[in-house]
Amino acid sequence: MESIELISLYENVAVITDKMLHAARQRDWELLCQLESNCSSTVAIIQKNEVPVPLTPELKERKISMIKKILADDKEIRDITEPWMAELADLMQSNQTSRKLNQAYGANRV
Repeated sequence: MESIELISLYENVAVITDKMLHAARQRDWELLCQLESNCSSTVAIIQKNEVPVPLTPELKERKISMIKKILADDKEIRDITEPWMAELADLMQSNQTSRKLNQAYGANRV
C-alpha cells in the first residue's frame, strides 16, 4: 500500500470517528453502531495492508494529526457512552430482579 493510500485510510477513519462523535452527542445509538462497524472495517484494512514505508515529513505530520484526532474523538465518545451503558446495565439488572421477584412471589398471588 502506498503512503498516500495509507494516509487516505487514516483520514477516512478520522471522518468516521467524527461522525461517531456527533451520533453519540445526539444519542443516536443505532447510527453510532453502524459507524463503529464501518470504522472497524477500515481499521482492519489498515492493519492488514500497512507496511512500514518511509513518509515525507508532511505525510508523517498528517498521519500523526489524524491519529491524535481519532484518539480524541474516541475518548469523547467513551465519555458519552460509558455512563449511558452503566445506566442501561442498571436498568437491565433492575428488570431482571423484578422478573425474579415476580417469578418467586407472583404478581397476582394472594
